[in-house]
Amino acid sequence: MSSNSKAVKKSGNSNYFRDVVRELKTVTWPTREELINYVIVVLVFCFIATLFIWLADFAFRSLFYWLMQLL
Repeated sequence: MSSNSKAVKKSGNSNYFRDVVRELKTVTWPTREELINYVIVVLVFCFIATLFIWLADFAFRSLFYWLMQLL
């Protein structure tokens, strides 16, 4: 390993948190209203996905039990 890569690694480790803070200052944070809307959208999508998976599970389970009775 060359001495240049070691210097870059040490410099990277020492400046990491400073770089993180600098990047977080450039982030465009959502407003409270936007955040509430995003949360509602995520919760509705999770509910719909859960309902779909539950219905698919119920249908396949019923189909499986029906097929097992035929055999």
